[in-house]
Amino acid sequence: MKMKNIRFLKLFLLMALCWSCQRNMDTEGPNLVDLYGKFAVLEPFDVSAREVDFSAGSDVYFTARFSKIVDWKITIVGEESQAEKIIEGKSRAIDVNNADWRGETTVLPMFRAEKCKIQLSVANDSLQFYDSLVILNTRIIEGNLVTDFEDGFNGKWLSFVQSGADMSFIIKEDSNAAQGKHYYDMGGKVDWDWLIGMIEFPADAMPDGTFNLTDNADNLYFNTMLYLPEGIVNPLILFQFREDENDDGNFDEASEDMYAVEVKAAALQTGWNLFSIKYSDLASLNNGSPVDPNGNGVFEPNKLYRISVLYLANPSSGYAQTYMDYVIFTDKSPLQP
Repeated sequence: MKMKNIRFLKLFLLMALCWSCQRNMDTEGPNLVDLYGKFAVLEPFDVSAREVDFSAGSDVYFTARFSKIVDWKITIVGEESQAEKIIEGKSRAIDVNNADWRGETTVLPMFRAEKCKIQLSVANDSLQFYDSLVILNTRIIEGNLVTDFEDGFNGKWLSFVQSGADMSFIIKEDSNAAQGKHYYDMGGKVDWDWLIGMIEFPADAMPDGTFNLTDNADNLYFNTMLYLPEGIVNPLILFQFREDENDDGNFDEASEDMYAVEVKAAALQTGWNLFSIKYSDLASLNNGSPVDPNGNGVFEPNKLYRISVLYLANPSSGYAQTYMDYVIFTDKSPLQP
C-alpha cells in the first residue's frame, strides 16, 4: 500500500511538471505558428461602409483576419486632395478596435468630400488588397477658426505688399489648398528690405468682434498650415500676437504685450506642413531675439487684439514663396488634422 502511494505521488508530480511546461510554452515567447506558419487570409479585407459622413460624427472601420500575427498597413488616399491616412498594426485580426477611422489626416493636405482609394499591405508578403469609399462630408474640427480663406479677403483684414518683383499676396483657388479649395499665396522678391509683405487679422474682423479665446495660455494652441514649394529655402514667417491689456479697443506698443514666433524655411519640408505652438510658449522678440515684454508680461490670449503675419527673406537670397491655409486656435492640444 505504501509503495502504491509513492508511485501515485511520482505520477502526480510528473503530470504536474508536464502541465507546467505546457503552460509556459503557451504563454511565453512567440507562437510557433507565427514564427514558421504559412500566411493565409482567413477573412478578406473589407470596409464597414462605402459612404461616410464624418461631419455627423460617423466613422468607418476595416476588417480582415489572417492565419498568423503580421505587420499590416492600411493607406487611404483622397483621389482629389491626395490626402493620406495611414493605419498600422501588428495582429491576426483587423477590426474596429485597431482600424477605426474618423476622418483624420496623416499626411497633408486634409481630406475633402471625395472618393478615396484604400490599400492594405502585409509586411513580408507580396499580396495587396484594394477597396474604396466615398467621403460625403469631412469631419468638424473643434476650435476657434481665424480663417480658412474660403470666403475671400475680409474687408477688415489689413495687408501691405512691397513693390518688389513677382509679388503675389493673394487668395488662390485651386487643388493645392491644404483644406477646402482656397489658400493664401505669399511670394515675391525685394532687394532692399527683409519684409516682402504682410497680412493682419484684427479681432474686429471676427463675426462677433473677438477671437473668443480662453484666458488659459497653457491650454491654448495656435495652428496653421504652411506650404513650402520645391527649391524654396529662404523664407522666414513671423507671427505676432498683440494683446489689448487695458481693454480700451487699441494696442499701445509702448505699454502692452506683443508676443511672437518665427518659422524658418529650414523647419519646413517641401509641401504642406502643420505648424502648432502653445500660446504660453510664445516670446517677446526684437529682431528674432527674446526681450522683456512692454506690458504686464502675462499671457492673456482672451485679450488678443490682432494677429500679424510678416513674410520675410534676406534681400540677397532671391525669390521667396510660401502658402498659408487654415489658421485656427485649438484647446488642450494642437490641431489634429
